[in-house]
Amino acid sequence: MSASEIRAMARALLDLCKMKKLTIATAESCTGGLVCASLVDIPGSSAVVTTGFITYSNEAKHELLGVSSQTLENFGAVSREAAVSMANGALKKAKSGLSVAVTGIAGPGGATPGKPVGLVHLAVASRDGRVVTREKRFGAIGRTAVRMRSVVEALKMLTELARGPAKVVKLKRPAPGAGRSRPRASRTLRQSGGTRRRTSRP
Repeated sequence: MSASEIRAMARALLDLCKMKKLTIATAESCTGGLVCASLVDIPGSSAVVTTGFITYSNEAKHELLGVSSQTLENFGAVSREAAVSMANGALKKAKSGLSVAVTGIAGPGGATPGKPVGLVHLAVASRDGRVVTREKRFGAIGRTAVRMRSVVEALKMLTELARGPAKVVKLKRPAPGAGRSRPRASRTLRQSGGTRRRTSRP
């Protein structure tokens, strides 16, 4: 995706948030602030963007966002659990309406068994309690490409969350017996009685 397309995505997200009176906080590790930068590059973004946390180290994730040491030890910094904790921490610290967290392995080094280069975990959270996570495996496409594709994914997820939950249309259940053809009342044919002719008596 080109820089102009990313800019258009960021602008559309900001316009949507302005319309819905939502604010955004970011919590970034492998992207190093690129998600926040893509938003603040748009004039008028101060009405939406509250703050951006760059938490590259485990210590920063713990101290700035409240990610527990247990989460980092058990699941690692590049994990769904860490991303969710980062997003919730940013939401709480910034008191924003929405937050996004990105943590991953941009490469070329840093891969571990089960966690290859290009693995990125993202999480978005909202003040109403909704949390959406996504795991992306971009592969060893280059450090810059992994980071930029992570930015695109983060903007998409924020847009989805800003739009709100899909409205579920409940279909009315037909009343018992509705739609069934009513049996027609059987009509009995009356036999017409014969005409009785009165005979005159003499």
